[in-house]
Amino acid sequence: MRGLVPQLENPSPYVMRLPAVLQEDEFLQRWLTAFDASIAPVLSVLDNLDAYVRPGTTPEDFLDWLATWVDVELDEEWSVEQRRRVVADAAGLHRRAGRFDGVLETVQLVAGPDAAVEVVESGGTSWSATAHGALPGSSDGAVRISITPPKVAAPKAGSPKVTPEAAAEALRRRIDRAARRVVPAHIRIEIEIAGA
Repeated sequence: MRGLVPQLENPSPYVMRLPAVLQEDEFLQRWLTAFDASIAPVLSVLDNLDAYVRPGTTPEDFLDWLATWVDVELDEEWSVEQRRRVVADAAGLHRRAGRFDGVLETVQLVAGPDAAVEVVESGGTSWSATAHGALPGSSDGAVRISITPPKVAAPKAGSPKVTPEAAAEALRRRIDRAARRVVPAHIRIEIEIAGA
């Protein structure tokens, strides 16, 4: 529940539901006002429920809860916009898990919109117009992920300084965690962070 919101009114006050003879009772009017104030936030949430279950409009503190609906783990380091995009795209990404486009989109979402992401897979299904040609792919069974993160602005005065190596390692862990959810279990994952 969102809690009490000052000046929020019950759209259907309890006193209006009483018989006319009881609506004139001053004590009953004051007493029911307390119930109106406590139920108004609940009715407000229910009236606006569609806004709570849409990633683009849900309050920030509901994003983590909404992410559990689509089986996504959100990272605290992501911006709110990035977290909203991940939750909004999760159902489609689950549908494409194990496919090249699903891996690429997942890694791009986790790395951020400004990062350059390249995914190379070792094999797959393809065709050739040449008879008796070489088989597609390679025999090592790996997905190689290369990321070039965007240039990070200098930290603000007083904020803890994060070394480029620590930032690259944190990104590597996030990418590894996300890739393990969408790359088939029997495929090896190799991650390369440019500049690390």
